[in-house]
Amino acid sequence: MCGIVGYIGNNDSKEILLKGLEKLEYRGYDSAGIAVMNDTGVHVFKEKGRIADLREIVDLGVMANTGIGHTRWATHGVPSKVNAHPHQSSTTRLTLVHNGVIENYDLLKKEYLQNVHFESDTDTEVIVQLIDLFVSEGLEVEAAFRKTLKLLKGSYALALLDSQNNETIFVAKNKSPLLVGLGDGFNVVASDAMAMLQVTNQYVELMDKEVVIVTKDEVTIQNLEGETITRAPYTAELDASDIEKGTYPHYMLKEIDEQPAVIRKIIQQYQNESGQLVIDQDIVDAVDQSDRVYIIAAGTSYHAGLVGKQLIEKIAHIPVEVHIASEFAYNTPLLSANPLFIFISQSGETADSRQVLVHVKKLGYKTLTVTNVPGSTLSREADYTLLLHAGPEIAVASTKAYTAQIAVLSILSEVIAKKRGLEVNFDLIHELGIVANAIEVLCDSKDEFEAIAREYLSTTRNAFFIGRGIDFYVVLEASLKLKEISYIQAEGFAGGELKHGTIALIEDGTPIIALATQESVNLSIRGNVKEVVARGANPCIISMKGLEMEEDRFVIPEVHEILTPLVSVIPTQLIAYYAALHRECDVDKPRNLAKSVTVE
Repeated sequence: MCGIVGYIGNNDSKEILLKGLEKLEYRGYDSAGIAVMNDTGVHVFKEKGRIADLREIVDLGVMANTGIGHTRWATHGVPSKVNAHPHQSSTTRLTLVHNGVIENYDLLKKEYLQNVHFESDTDTEVIVQLIDLFVSEGLEVEAAFRKTLKLLKGSYALALLDSQNNETIFVAKNKSPLLVGLGDGFNVVASDAMAMLQVTNQYVELMDKEVVIVTKDEVTIQNLEGETITRAPYTAELDASDIEKGTYPHYMLKEIDEQPAVIRKIIQQYQNESGQLVIDQDIVDAVDQSDRVYIIAAGTSYHAGLVGKQLIEKIAHIPVEVHIASEFAYNTPLLSANPLFIFISQSGETADSRQVLVHVKKLGYKTLTVTNVPGSTLSREADYTLLLHAGPEIAVASTKAYTAQIAVLSILSEVIAKKRGLEVNFDLIHELGIVANAIEVLCDSKDEFEAIAREYLSTTRNAFFIGRGIDFYVVLEASLKLKEISYIQAEGFAGGELKHGTIALIEDGTPIIALATQESVNLSIRGNVKEVVARGANPCIISMKGLEMEEDRFVIPEVHEILTPLVSVIPTQLIAYYAALHRECDVDKPRNLAKSVTVE
């Protein structure tokens, strides 16, 4: 959600900033802007819409070696050019970009800024106007910046320019992610390492309530009291080619096709020289010693957590609860005596999950993050981390991260089971290999899924997905995928719940997509399909080989029953993709959505 870039060095900053913002498009945004600074002052260019719209208004004749940029996802104020970042103070001396939400902005506005004219409706403008006020009262910019930060309540990642000092970018963060990248004769600022991978792979992590003074030759990190902090950089383990679409029309399709390779890479990363699955012993001990596991997640990761609950309970015999992060934070249930918390997040920056993480760490409980991004906030602040090794996921609609999360949780479940001396009656490495092969077969069947999307979803205004057992968890994810990129009103239900209310919504032609991969409930889910067909529904049954019947629309390759979510989700991902394509939706960047939700 939102993105920040900054550059200070010897080269012209405009193209570096624009390319950086393009790499952050996946995060979701509604407007964008850059501010570049040279001896003549600060030049601001901003526009509602896409980076391409911004490019059209940038004055290529302005040469500047220092600049900041921003992609905005509206929180305070409608999407507009006026509300777009960067924002300037009334004197135009100071220019600021901001990610996050300032909870007390209105109070600060009333207490300090009653005589200031505001151009925008944003909380961000309050920050820059407040800094400018303190400068007008005699403080140096850095001191005014610190004083303002101490007044802010909420989340922020900030980059500030002073038109009277074109050799410095002032940076700070609290709760929202921000990095400083190091170069030879230049330094950069970025919300995400991939934004500036074009110029450097050396980054310094910033912690909450730190202030950073960035020049082209030096990066100075301090706390709010002015004490200097030394922190070594790390190498961003990203391949620039991984974040390009190549020959694919959309990132989502590329990432769906990458799933077999991701499964195989996960096997490789968690396998020792003897061919055994291994996980860090401290993690194994922490999970084994817990009396209950609490999985905290949001969106797609929450759905992966529901499948993970089945894996951990059935394989490792540890009771598991799965909670939506934003609900858990404000409505914490009665906890067990010795819990372990697992936070699942593709980006590792999910603000709702981080709020829970901070809370449970204060209570002294052990925490484990399962994430795709090493060095992310949730990874850095949890006691332990399990990486997904899925490579960058750019499309807003998560696909390969979902399957990677389930695969890693299956490995964790088996390793814990063996630690506990429990019998695991299947070879997980072998079964995951079969899964990878099955996903390849499904990815090669795109024409059939495109035909299903055209037949069932081209013009409908709603659709329902049903399943039983572990299939119910998959249809929750299937419905989310369809609604978020095609804007079809889609819902996932346990098959047996239809007659408890939802069946009232069935009309002639209503699409019903049913999953049938579990032998124990195969006949039951088919009975549910007959119930809705009797009310005029248009059924599409996707079953697993060995359970198929004549009326089924598609049969997926057979895999171990407990691992079926890894393959049954693939048809629903592709059906959602083609439904969005046929309805001329923006597949990779659906409206109103953000890839990384960094505000609570």
